[in-house]
Amino acid sequence: MEILSVENLSFRYPQTPQNTLSEISFSVQRGELIAICGATGSGKSTLLRMLKPALVPLGELSGNVSLAGTPLPSLSPRDAAAKIGYVMQRPEQQIVTDKVWHELAFGLENLGLSQSVIARRTAEIASYFGIEHWFDKDTASLSGGQKQLLNLAAVMVMQPEILILDEPTAQLDPIAASEFLTTLKKLNEDFSLTILIAEHRLEELVPMCDRLMVLEHGKALYFDDPRTVIPQLQDKPEILCAMPAAARLCAALGGAAKFPLTVREGRAYLEQHCKNVQKQPQIPDKPPTTEPALEFREVCFRYERELPDVLQSLNLTVHRQEIFCMLGGNGSGKTTALQAGAGLLRVRSGSIRIFGKRLKDYKNQSLYRECLALLPQDVQTVFLKNTVREELAECGEIPETLPFDIRSLYDKHPYDLSGGEQQLAALAKVLAQKPQLLLLDEPTKGLDAHAKSRFIGIVKQLRAQGMTIVIVTHDVELAALCADRCALFFRGSVVSVDTPQKFFAENSYYTTAVSRMTRGLFENAVTVEDAVRLCRQGGQDDA
Repeated sequence: MEILSVENLSFRYPQTPQNTLSEISFSVQRGELIAICGATGSGKSTLLRMLKPALVPLGELSGNVSLAGTPLPSLSPRDAAAKIGYVMQRPEQQIVTDKVWHELAFGLENLGLSQSVIARRTAEIASYFGIEHWFDKDTASLSGGQKQLLNLAAVMVMQPEILILDEPTAQLDPIAASEFLTTLKKLNEDFSLTILIAEHRLEELVPMCDRLMVLEHGKALYFDDPRTVIPQLQDKPEILCAMPAAARLCAALGGAAKFPLTVREGRAYLEQHCKNVQKQPQIPDKPPTTEPALEFREVCFRYERELPDVLQSLNLTVHRQEIFCMLGGNGSGKTTALQAGAGLLRVRSGSIRIFGKRLKDYKNQSLYRECLALLPQDVQTVFLKNTVREELAECGEIPETLPFDIRSLYDKHPYDLSGGEQQLAALAKVLAQKPQLLLLDEPTKGLDAHAKSRFIGIVKQLRAQGMTIVIVTHDVELAALCADRCALFFRGSVVSVDTPQKFFAENSYYTTAVSRMTRGLFENAVTVEDAVRLCRQGGQDDA
């Protein structure tokens, strides 16, 4: 039974020459789980906002969208709020109350339901989502994963007919993201809930979805079963690179009648088509330079006197001209360490040195003059002007030697850009400060896989020019591809530091899909490129 119908939908934002969406038509059956992917700026978020009346942006709109046969403009505000659930990318932007229980009850209160119904529904949803043990907590005290789970629960308590999610795992660590997606699949199966979700992280989403929509330049390029769509992407490497590792591996080795999508299917494919176990030679550790760029020595920090330490005797050294990735779960202390290293937080004890000089010895903002720059996780806090051109000019002359081209964005307001475009514009503004030490907090959040590949090239180019780069990231594949060394944070301390090859090969859970897929078949393979090379070296049967 059809629940959602979209006919010839087109949309153009004010004062823009081109349509963001162009004549998109599709229908969704009740109970389907639809994954939507595409490059940064392809129109994914705009399309999803068209399906929620309260979020439709200003602009030129044509076409029709219907929910269960009723045009969206004809829905009452009550039905539009209750029947169409929406979960945003940034958890903090959706939370409106100070207590977990009140957040769950807030939507029901606005629907005017009785106190007895509200009490029953909130108790039931808290039990279903397993959040009753933090029912009375302050929402501000929750981790990123908990906040996003709360957002989902607060939407589901209203019993929507369709659930829409816009990159809901963008700020979650890999384990929290996996748990969140598992919860979505359970909702889909337990309640036949119709789900549309736009994502860049497709490793686990694609295998669980019923159909995959690929957007390109505001048009629906493909909309079909993932195993039908993915083989058609082999002439579009910029989109194929976003697909699950098993599918990319299969495509690189010549394809198959049935493309593998999961780690289990990828392993079965390799066991069938790759003959011999191969070991990738260990890359020798690069001897560190004599001068450290960033040092933490027994650093402790807490946000409030009565709270426990977020950083607990942290010891860490990042060497000059190194790409260093910090990984770990939400709340493990990565961002706090980055902010402390940037001089934005005053540590309780211990010392921090930048290029051998104590942080407190940098006087009169000298730390930020061609020395250190920080790109925060929420890049919108970087923007103060009306156009990207003005943002860059604020740092002096508009830089002519940026390692990427954003000239097409110069005359746009920063808040009108897509999430990925905002990341690039903010990075450009930070680089205009000509830092020697660049600190990046989740810099690939909102970037599609192809843009992420370009970003890797950018940071490697910056390192070649003499810059030291420290990256906080949840993206294990990014770290595997670009880092010189990786560190795993746990409860405010670093529990392991090593080269990506050793780091991911020795981890069982905090590792790449390829590492899990090839363990016992190939040794030390952590990227798709590693696995393809080793398979060809060991001999490959025709697929």
